[in-house]
Amino acid sequence: MPHLQPILERLDETIRSTIPGLHYAVKWKRPFYGLPELGWIIELAAYDVSVNVLFLGGADFESPPPLGTADRTRYVKVTTEEEVQRPELRKWIEESSRTPGWG
Repeated sequence: MPHLQPILERLDETIRSTIPGLHYAVKWKRPFYGLPELGWIIELAAYDVSVNVLFLGGADFESPPPLGTADRTRYVKVTTEEEVQRPELRKWIEESSRTPGWG
């Protein structure tokens, strides 16, 4: 998984620069991002070949991420640093700042 470290760093930078006032925590060896009024809104999960960006309220988005069917969580797999810059990913990050998450 060391090859995923640059992707994780780019995602972290993008999330933090897009949403002001974020809280950050590591739970179960995964980074979580949240806002006091919405709870935890984004989780990053690194696997062997990709980093999953989980939007904990993603099912409520206007145009939800394509993966996930359990509860309200939806996610997208990121396999390259270039994918971090996709407009739809930034849109989902921005939308998560307005959508209640978990906890």
